[in-house]
Amino acid sequence: MTTSIDLEGIIPATVLPMTFDGEIDEPELRKYIRWIATQGIRAVAVNVDTGEGPHLWQEEKLRVIRIYTEELAGKHIPIVAGLGASFTAQAVRYGREARDAGADCLLVFPISDYLGQPLSPELPYRYHKAIADGVGLPMILFTLQPALGGTNFSDETLARLMEIPQVAGIKEALFDAKRFREIAGVVAAAPRPITLLTGNDNFIWESYLLGAKGALLGACAVCTRAHADVYEAAMRGDWPAARDLGDRVQTVVDAMFAPPVRDYRARAKEILVMQGILAGAHVRPPLLPISPEDRQGLKRALEAAGQL
Repeated sequence: MTTSIDLEGIIPATVLPMTFDGEIDEPELRKYIRWIATQGIRAVAVNVDTGEGPHLWQEEKLRVIRIYTEELAGKHIPIVAGLGASFTAQAVRYGREARDAGADCLLVFPISDYLGQPLSPELPYRYHKAIADGVGLPMILFTLQPALGGTNFSDETLARLMEIPQVAGIKEALFDAKRFREIAGVVAAAPRPITLLTGNDNFIWESYLLGAKGALLGACAVCTRAHADVYEAAMRGDWPAARDLGDRVQTVVDAMFAPPVRDYRARAKEILVMQGILAGAHVRPPLLPISPEDRQGLKRALEAAGQL
């Protein structure tokens, strides 16, 4: 089993189409997968927050992975599966099940045991090492804003985690440009290549200027081709083009992640409905549909960005 994977590029954290009664809409999901596969992406991230992963039963998560595996067969688009768990043995079991369903890589979510400071590097190291040894897939570390239930790993902890051979990338989502730059330095000093992926919806194109080699974002579930164009402009050093298109797309991102942020999943689906990609914008309770006023705001943002 290979532990190497190319993560450089756009990795949309995909949405999960639902029926009116909050069940997985498989025909719509398959249609969405076929669409997003043509949008210039490097990989797809499934069963993460954008795809309502925390609201799915484990058997549903595995079904989602299998559907992606079927639809992406032969397309060379790896599947990054979100791995959320409460304790180590559960994480290993869920990771193995995701692997056996077709996942190519794991995005390892922070766990509640990280809460409280100081955090010994040994705790997250042993958690990730057990997953690495027990599952064998490439893994993406995840630094996430503490306000969203995540952890700002120290430089020492990150360096320790990057000793694990299966660690292939890091999704950095602290929403702090200064800390992002510091982490870029830690990644650059690693003894082997680690792909730094921006998870910062509030400064996407600027992340590339600060050292990101790709993006793993819920924002990229919509206007995906535009996000790929911004990334490609940045990687070839065409910063005026990256800034121009990046600023326009940011209009949509800002509308999608406006307060309350929890509504961004419903907003993402509403955008895809407006663009004719999905038939409905249903979300699973306790998430709520958005208001008509919110819908109009999304429409104005799409028009301003030239994405409608």
